[in-house]
Amino acid sequence: MERIRSANIVLTGIVIAFGVTFFSLTVHAGKADSALLFVVLPTALAAALTLTPGRSTHGTVFRLTTVGLLLAAVALHEGAICVVLAAPLVYGIAHGVTALCRMFQNRGKIIPVLLPIPLLLAGVEGVNPEWRVDPDQSVQVSRVVAAAPADVAARLAAGPQPVATRSLPLRLLGVPTPGHVHGTGLTIGDRWMFGYHGSSHGPGGQIVTEVRAATDHEITFAVIEDTSITGRWVRMRDATISWQPTGTGTEVTLRIDYRRGLDPSWYFGPLQDGFLHAGADHFLDMLALR
Repeated sequence: MERIRSANIVLTGIVIAFGVTFFSLTVHAGKADSALLFVVLPTALAAALTLTPGRSTHGTVFRLTTVGLLLAAVALHEGAICVVLAAPLVYGIAHGVTALCRMFQNRGKIIPVLLPIPLLLAGVEGVNPEWRVDPDQSVQVSRVVAAAPADVAARLAAGPQPVATRSLPLRLLGVPTPGHVHGTGLTIGDRWMFGYHGSSHGPGGQIVTEVRAATDHEITFAVIEDTSITGRWVRMRDATISWQPTGTGTEVTLRIDYRRGLDPSWYFGPLQDGFLHAGADHFLDMLALR
């Protein structure tokens, strides 16, 4: 069995000191109920990894990267979900750089020095608000319901109601969904409010929408206020609900326009698109359109 080196013990001490500091800060902030999950557990895992001897270069990189991610989750506390979402990207870059460095380690020193350059270029997106690639996006979902168009309009006018989340990714990551909703009507000026309960992710907040355009088969909402917890990842701009008869009932289509809050686009773009599709499906569930 490989002996644990003194450097591992020193690193373990640093990790424990880091955890104790943030545990004290968390308890002092009145969040002792979540300190065990968001501070003690990741700190214990990180400390255990620092005491695990490395058997290969990639093994060492994996352990150190994991320790870094766990400590980032401790520091971010309620933003730990961001660490989870970014983890595959961080692991990919860490192991990619490691593999390339090992590949060229005997082919001169200039190549390893140049390797980080494309990675740095790929990571500068979003550092400046002007350095973003297509931050304004939209998602669209459709479903056919066994109801006449007039009945669909009546359901929409009754307004949404909170329902259980069916999407497995949303449930696994604990993505916040509206806990209370107020508002009815499809007339221009009518408002719907979606309130979010406070959770381990942070304070809830709310999204307030207002009907800006209405026809017999289409309603457009504008977001006039967004203080919701989800605003740290995505900013809703407007939404359009349309419906038309089909041979088996009525096809309802929901389009949501939003501004992506995470970069780089090549990684978080598809990721947020998937979550927004699941969120749009959940919204149709809230309208009893299943």
